[in-house]
Amino acid sequence: MTEKKSRYADRKVSLIVFVGVLLFFYIPLFILIVFSFNGGKNMHWIGFSLKWYKQLFFHSGNLWFAVLNSFIIALTSSICATIIGTLGGIGIYWYNFKWKKYLRIISYLPLIMPEIIIGVSLLILFAGIKWRMSLFTVFVAHTTFNIPYVIMIVMARLEEFDFSIIEAAYDLGAKEFQTLIKVIIPLVSPAIISGLLMSVTLSLDDFIVTFFVSGPGSSTLPLYIYSMINRGVFPIINTLSTVIIAFTVLIAFSSRKIHAYMH
Repeated sequence: MTEKKSRYADRKVSLIVFVGVLLFFYIPLFILIVFSFNGGKNMHWIGFSLKWYKQLFFHSGNLWFAVLNSFIIALTSSICATIIGTLGGIGIYWYNFKWKKYLRIISYLPLIMPEIIIGVSLLILFAGIKWRMSLFTVFVAHTTFNIPYVIMIVMARLEEFDFSIIEAAYDLGAKEFQTLIKVIIPLVSPAIISGLLMSVTLSLDDFIVTFFVSGPGSSTLPLYIYSMINRGVFPIINTLSTVIIAFTVLIAFSSRKIHAYMH
């Protein structure tokens, strides 16, 4: 009886901690959503108003330009990073060569390296080869720091890979390239998709590296929000954040329904 009570107490404590963590994460989001409908500019509630939504959708061209830049960079850099990282991960895991162990360690270094070091080093590189800071340098930087994440995810999937399938493909007459395209890539596709989605998320959120390598006309959403905070313009940020949250929730529920329908 005592053991049963102990298990019940442990579950109760776990539930309380779980609820506390959820509240810690979601209460600030709820406050942000509420104040996006505030008629005033500060954090004192004046009254319900949609004027900030009107300003966001009809009088915020520069902000939407930054949003467009962020999505362009996120999608293009993530696709390139996923292609390079997938091929790199497969190559490192598949082939045996002298410096394989060291190359594997080096590929993981950017994961633990502070972003400010990556940003400064890329800034020095671009300045050294006299590349003008622009949207293209942001693209190169985002592709660079996303590649290690894709390699890590793909290689984690390859750790569970049954290589007897490859031997069977060779026995059936498949060439190396055919084996890569028709056997390996389809089997590691969940990891490839995961790497792509993580790269998109990291690119959309990145501020530090982008701050060092961006130039005139290449401001992304995090940089634009930072400049708005410095000017003290909070209501538009609350409104834009609410729109992004609603869009994210819509995608999450839609993907869940699509997944349920397919199965």
